Amino acid sequence: MDFLNALPGAVSQGLIWGIMAIGVYITFRILDIADLTVDGSLCTGAAVFAVLFTGGVNLWLAMLAATLAGMAAGLVTGLLHTACGIPAILAGILTQLGLYSVNMAIMSMKATVAINVTTNEMLDKLLVSLRFVTDVAKGTRPFWRHPIFVGGLFTLAIIAVLYWFFGTELGCSLRATGANGNMARAQGINTNFAKVLGLVVSNGLVALSGALLAQYNSASEINMGRGAIVIGLAAVIIGEVIFGKLFTNFALKLFSVVLGSIIYYIVLQAVLALGLNANYLKLLSALVVAVFLSVPYWKNRYFSKPVKKGGARNA
Repeated sequence: MDFLNALPGAVSQGLIWGIMAIGVYITFRILDIADLTVDGSLCTGAAVFAVLFTGGVNLWLAMLAATLAGMAAGLVTGLLHTACGIPAILAGILTQLGLYSVNMAIMSMKATVAINVTTNEMLDKLLVSLRFVTDVAKGTRPFWRHPIFVGGLFTLAIIAVLYWFFGTELGCSLRATGANGNMARAQGINTNFAKVLGLVVSNGLVALSGALLAQYNSASEINMGRGAIVIGLAAVIIGEVIFGKLFTNFALKLFSVVLGSIIYYIVLQAVLALGLNANYLKLLSALVVAVFLSVPYWKNRYFSKPVKKGGARNA
């Protein structure tokens, strides 16, 4: 019963983190770059939003500023990689490291910036909140204020925009860069620009997810992005393993990432309902990612049908 009661909250979190996972998919699968900036840029988006919103700035402007801040973080990683020749994974680590201090500065050297939701006036301004889950269940708020509904609309809108963008000439240049950088350069594509643009878009989505997460949790916390890359990778891999053969369209592939994030949080909630100590969640996350990363390898190595060698006989 506790698991069923917690299920709407798990799906809501899965949708919000799914936006972050789409950002991870852009770098990890499309650009073929392991970008570790996300652990820092998620908190950057949350910090910028929380500080601006609590300071009286319009919610939509605060979310836009949070997204732009994440894009700036991605730009730094991209320039470190392309202009300075630093390997992509190390460039992400450097940016992530620097963002810790930047995020602390944004939050005025406080580890947490809370969003006051004790008054209905402030609470009603938020797009998503954990309290909305119970309020909708009780009937005190309309169904369209439920985080699942709002998160679903955000997800569909983002997937639609990305589907259009990656169908344009510029978007196709990003896909070509990740597929084969040498061939892309031979076709006259500026691969360095494509990498930077991909990192900018990716971290913008991650920061947007951070802004929504700050609303959902009613706070921005300095360590809220720790392990975000693991959650993002888990969502990508789970989505590919379960829905890879069903979803071949690009938009559906993005949607499978979100479904992977939802499944990940449902599994976590189920394990917690069984009595697992919450301090073991990071270990569980690592194990989940390791298992799903191993599934394609095990499938090809141990379960694929051997190729018949009849060439010499048929020659």
